[in-house]
Amino acid sequence: MKFFRILSAILFLSSFCYGQQWVTFYPNAGVTCQAVEGQYLWVGTTQYLSKLNDVSGKVVEIKRDLGAIHAISIDQQGNKWVGTENGVAVFNGNSKTLYTPSNSGLPDTYIYSVAIDQQGNKWVGTRRGFAKFDGKNWTAYLNGLPGYNVFSITIDQQGNKWLGTDGGVAIIGEQNWTVYNTRNSGLPGNMVRSIVIDQLGNKWIGTNGGLAKFDGNNWTVYNTGNSGLPGSTVYSIAIDQQGYKWIGTDNGLAISDGQNWSVYTTANSRLPGPRVTSIVMDGLGNNWIGTSVGLSKFDGKNLTYYPTSNSGLPSDGSVSMAIDHKGNKWFGATWGLAIFDGKNWTTYTSYNIGLPPMGSVVHSIAFDLQGNAWIGTLAGLAKFDGQNWTIYNHANSGLPFDNVSSIAFDQQGNLWIGAWGSGLAKFDGQNWTVYNTSNSGLQDLNIYSIVIDKQGIKWIVTDMGITKFDGKNWTSYTHANSGLPYPYVYSFAIDDQGILWIGTSGGLAKFDGKNWTSYDLPNVLEIAIDKSGNKWIGTGNGLFKFDGKNWTTYGPSNSGLAGYWVSVVAVDSLGNKWIGTGNALSVFREEGVILTVTDVNKENPSMPGSFSLAQNYPNPFNPSTTINYSIPESRIVTLKVYDLLGKEVTTLLNEYKEAGNHSLQFNASHLPSGVYIYTIQAGESRDSKKLVLIK
Repeated sequence: MKFFRILSAILFLSSFCYGQQWVTFYPNAGVTCQAVEGQYLWVGTTQYLSKLNDVSGKVVEIKRDLGAIHAISIDQQGNKWVGTENGVAVFNGNSKTLYTPSNSGLPDTYIYSVAIDQQGNKWVGTRRGFAKFDGKNWTAYLNGLPGYNVFSITIDQQGNKWLGTDGGVAIIGEQNWTVYNTRNSGLPGNMVRSIVIDQLGNKWIGTNGGLAKFDGNNWTVYNTGNSGLPGSTVYSIAIDQQGYKWIGTDNGLAISDGQNWSVYTTANSRLPGPRVTSIVMDGLGNNWIGTSVGLSKFDGKNLTYYPTSNSGLPSDGSVSMAIDHKGNKWFGATWGLAIFDGKNWTTYTSYNIGLPPMGSVVHSIAFDLQGNAWIGTLAGLAKFDGQNWTIYNHANSGLPFDNVSSIAFDQQGNLWIGAWGSGLAKFDGQNWTVYNTSNSGLQDLNIYSIVIDKQGIKWIVTDMGITKFDGKNWTSYTHANSGLPYPYVYSFAIDDQGILWIGTSGGLAKFDGKNWTSYDLPNVLEIAIDKSGNKWIGTGNGLFKFDGKNWTTYGPSNSGLAGYWVSVVAVDSLGNKWIGTGNALSVFREEGVILTVTDVNKENPSMPGSFSLAQNYPNPFNPSTTINYSIPESRIVTLKVYDLLGKEVTTLLNEYKEAGNHSLQFNASHLPSGVYIYTIQAGESRDSKKLVLIK
């Protein structure tokens, strides 16, 4: 067995080109807070601060240097006071000031809330008390509060500050302090996340025990037992111009006019997530609902999901990726599924539509010959035809497990399904066949992936190595009986020569059917092979390219790669490398990233802009002729020959083809002389022409 230590031979890039060579798509994040400024909406998330145009819903600015955001307030000068986990950031335009305990009177760096009174004083709630800032001097308040964490601050018409803490409510007046908790008031819970004051001066207080209304004398409590509240913990409250109360809970949104309740949850609406953390009303009458999963706008009738980043990616962890027959990119992530057609994003989660309940983690994606998408999740298998979803799980089908880790289709259209901890299943559309360690040659039940080669052989990647199944015989390759450098296999690919490339937790292996070659790489998580045969290898320490002789490495320090942990790599028909990291999705192409067919035509005028079928040449012919065709998008192409009675004579082609100009040879030595019709279909495009065979 050959063994190469390649780290010393790696060609580190001394220079790199950002811009068109690299494009980064950042994931969406949970919404924590919002603020309206004219026609713009500022949205604080668990990862960044985003600015949206509230008319179009488009993201116009993202500030990633602030980290997680917990509060936003805007003063009369347009300054944004932003509560972060590193202090209070104040910015207007390009200027920014960060206040921390080291340069101000803040009692802690972790900021939960910011409020501005009529005199322009800033009141800041932290993890350890609160502080007042008059523009020059800071005053910190640490004692007398019912709890250390000040989650919310609201100021009434008299200038009193109402503080929601983890120990109840504190009212800070000019001279006196008053504390309300579950022991001395009608407050239903001491964890107070939100306080809002209506036009009559009533205080509406959200707690971990429900919603409380306080008119100055009496307490009225609303909970899941006596009202329409869908959840016990109230995170956010807003009051619209009609006086309706909008209440965000841990299980959805409730709207009350004082008598009637309307409830929106992930089960009966397009609410992107169950926990409603923030609610604001803009000047156009729209209500923006922030959840732990994402942002939605409610126009009075419909809830519409809006990304807070430059993509529709539902979370930061890229788990899987596949490219369909039209070239659309499908991304499986920790919180659902996203589809990108080169311009527009569509996002699905188990909360808003389609995916199995509690099955948001999408481990695998594959497509059948009809173009249906099959999606493996933590909670079962989903089939999506573009409009309708069909769910398969152990309760409603022969699927013996719910945690689907991998799926693949063979040439006969059978679906092969791998699970973590449960083995392998085959589904032919009607019948299910289950393989495990007791009835097959599988050596382990933990299946990472399934790859089917051109001969129809199934290669099953497990914790113990690789198992080969040719339909009759099982052969296992392990660390003990082969050249695998380590038993734990994470990734697998087959090149055009039929050579196996195997990624393990201890390096990369190459197997040509006889000889093993091992390469010292850190934690090989993914392998993809481009049209030139280059291997693109995702590891725990960046992206590696191997052209057969030379190695090149890419990381955040020397390229536009978004992170070092590369768990997903795919190469599309245009040569773009799609690279999923723990932080974001990066796209790389040496000659410049191309996202749409329009971009291809601009760069390469020879790329076809439309579907076409050429007349065969020569015609008449004996016995061989050439048929040329062009497709503007990658997809499955079928080409069949019929006689003049419409009977199918032969199928020349039925496979996935990349966008471009193609040619094939038709040998008709087995057919009699005559006139035949050849028909091509690619997606919805179809064309036919005559050919004449003369012997």
